[in-house]
Amino acid sequence: MVSNRAEALVARPPAIAAAHLRAEADPYHPARNPRGYLNLGIAENRLVWDLLAPRLRAELSPEDVRYGPLHGSTALRDVTADLLTGVWRTKVDPDHLVVVSGASAALDIIVSVLCDPGDSIVLAAPYYGALETLLTARSGARIVAAPLSSTDGFVLDARALERAVDASTRAIVLTSPCNPTGNVHAAAALRQVLAVAERHDLDVIADEIYANSAFGGDFVSVLDPRVRGGSRARLHVIWGFAKDFGLSGLKVGVLHTSDPSTLAAARALAYFAPVSTETQALLTGLLDERAWVRRFLATNRTLLADSYRHAAATLDSYAIPYLPARAGFSVWMDLRAWVREGGELLLANEILDRARVNLTPGAAFGCREPGWFRLCHTTAPELVAEGVRRIAVVLG
Repeated sequence: MVSNRAEALVARPPAIAAAHLRAEADPYHPARNPRGYLNLGIAENRLVWDLLAPRLRAELSPEDVRYGPLHGSTALRDVTADLLTGVWRTKVDPDHLVVVSGASAALDIIVSVLCDPGDSIVLAAPYYGALETLLTARSGARIVAAPLSSTDGFVLDARALERAVDASTRAIVLTSPCNPTGNVHAAAALRQVLAVAERHDLDVIADEIYANSAFGGDFVSVLDPRVRGGSRARLHVIWGFAKDFGLSGLKVGVLHTSDPSTLAAARALAYFAPVSTETQALLTGLLDERAWVRRFLATNRTLLADSYRHAAATLDSYAIPYLPARAGFSVWMDLRAWVREGGELLLANEILDRARVNLTPGAAFGCREPGWFRLCHTTAPELVAEGVRRIAVVLG
């Protein structure tokens, strides 16, 4: 007989997963399966494989198939620290990195380290939908949403976060750049969030998995000296290879924390989420040529910008409104005008069942205003065009 915690997890799977699996089981093909599903609901970068393929070669040594440090090999942490030093604009100590099986695992670990059951975590909403499972399922913590306003484009507002803080609050969690809106947070807004954390003695967890995927504005990390300055806020940052490098299936995430007790506890929990030594060797080889990494990331940003502009132009051609994005893989579509009796879920099901397009509704991201949907565009442009055409037919 399973535990109560396991039953709760089975009863409440991530909302994004079910529709994704349904779409992937019957995919669209213009000739072989023209009535198949178009999966525009999953944030996966399918634009960069041609760039990656020649570099994904691992020459294994005997050490690469033996037990290694469960929080990541020295070699992988070294090259990753070098990469992140450039991204975060601050010297990264490889000993402050914990490498685990995906950014999801890293988020689960840091919240399990920081929170006791019943503690609350404040999130700016809308937020990445899977956080509801990742931050609460094992830790026993609970999420308190701090709704941002659509009037000003869901920009990060430290005052909204502070209003959500109470005596049970243990941490503030940010996605930066923001998934699903594509907003790139300003340094001033991030400084204000750190000030809130200091006033209330809270930790700040920043999921910066899209750090190298900003194409319409400079990304600024919470660890950047322009943000952190002299702040005494306790900062824990998540990054991974799934988004910036398009390697979601390899499941490799990184937690950065410099607090000794937090670091020790995170390393202990890494025992339950290690990355295979073969995969670590593969990624070490990928990152060890700095010039190639710089070229790859620059090209990726160009591809993302082109992909976004194509998706935006296609939506414009059908007069479907959206929030302009500056980062990430998605467009935050505004379908509020088409929500009628039955609400957002009815519209989402119509798009899935009639148009056979997988979009993710705003409710899955904690959005309080019915009618916002995330459309992921980082796939072949003709698939995005066909998906938007079908959506437009349903919208009439």
